[in-house]
Amino acid sequence: MSNELLTILEYIEQERGISRESTIRALENAILSASRKSIHPASELKVKIDPPTGKIQAWAVLEVVDGIPNCDQITVERARERFPEVAIGERIEWEVTPRNFGRIAAQTARQTIIQQLRKAEKENVQEIFADRIGQILYGTVRSVEAGNVIINFQKAEGIMPAKERIHDEQYANGDSISAVLLRVDTNSSGPSLVVSRTSPTFVARLFEREVSEIHENLVTIKAIAREAGKRTKIAVASNDPRVDPVGACVGLRGIRVRRITDELGAERIDIVPWDEDIRKFAANALLPAKVQSVEVDEEKHELRVIVNDDQSKVAFGRKAQNVRLSAKLLGWNIKLCDENTKSRGPSIEEQIKIAAGKLAEAAGISPETAEKLVGAGFVTIDGLKAADPEAFNNIDGLDPEEVKAAVARLND
Repeated sequence: MSNELLTILEYIEQERGISRESTIRALENAILSASRKSIHPASELKVKIDPPTGKIQAWAVLEVVDGIPNCDQITVERARERFPEVAIGERIEWEVTPRNFGRIAAQTARQTIIQQLRKAEKENVQEIFADRIGQILYGTVRSVEAGNVIINFQKAEGIMPAKERIHDEQYANGDSISAVLLRVDTNSSGPSLVVSRTSPTFVARLFEREVSEIHENLVTIKAIAREAGKRTKIAVASNDPRVDPVGACVGLRGIRVRRITDELGAERIDIVPWDEDIRKFAANALLPAKVQSVEVDEEKHELRVIVNDDQSKVAFGRKAQNVRLSAKLLGWNIKLCDENTKSRGPSIEEQIKIAAGKLAEAAGISPETAEKLVGAGFVTIDGLKAADPEAFNNIDGLDPEEVKAAVARLND
């Protein structure tokens, strides 16, 4: 064990950059903890590794007494067999290395060395990737476990949790994959890198990669609203009056935006011009709908948008997607109003609550669950029944089993 241990200590020090002293201290503590019962009943024990030889020994700290000793004491007569000058009342380190200590020490040392290497690897990953948070990483799928995608990024292993996957994307071992780095987690026992393909930041980084004007700061991304796998709205502005921000992002014959939609699995992307005037910005955000006018209610932080009858459905969008994403992009509540009546109908939030109430009653589910379903685009009973059951697993805060049970009841 001694020669093997010395070789391992040298490898860890030279190749992994972990000092021999820190590794030895960790080994001593681990071996003591694992083998305390088999060493000696004394309350104060020590395990020592000799750095030059790798020899492992155990010692008990005992008090020298004149009389019958307890587990933390030793008689003066026996103590003087090794320490002739010792006096009563002194404390000595008495070697108590057990016969089978080598086997116990070797097993514990291997486990501790593995732990030390993992710890060092985690610290190394933190150092390499800490300044790459928010950037795109490129890797290879290693496995898919319970919906989570485990990815090999060469210098580290990453995980894309199920909720960070684009719905309907399928992965096989060996597939190339790109994702944005959300955080570096060195405390968990699993992969250190947590990545996402559903984050709006992922879309922003794709535009930076494909659009040179963004990379050169001629065009700025002002806001992004996204429903991953379905649709994204992105607002852009030009820092140079000679540059058309939307045209730059679309590219010649749409080649730039097409590369991005291909990466996102044909997710629809609306690129709209940003404007300091919230009225103009709102009209742009609601494209392709044509807006008649926009009224601003600062107190309620709400925009009342007037549209023609024939534009109302376009402005609202399928499953309220267009108006919902526009509201996220603007950071304002939006209330769509008919041009003829200028009726002050419910805001999008109020409409969601109304729809959720109807869905909860019809499906026999809680209002909270219904509201999450409506927010994800499942507005009707028919929509629920036609949905892929796996889609419910990707809705944040939703109990998929409650919904699946409700769908089963509806189908029955």
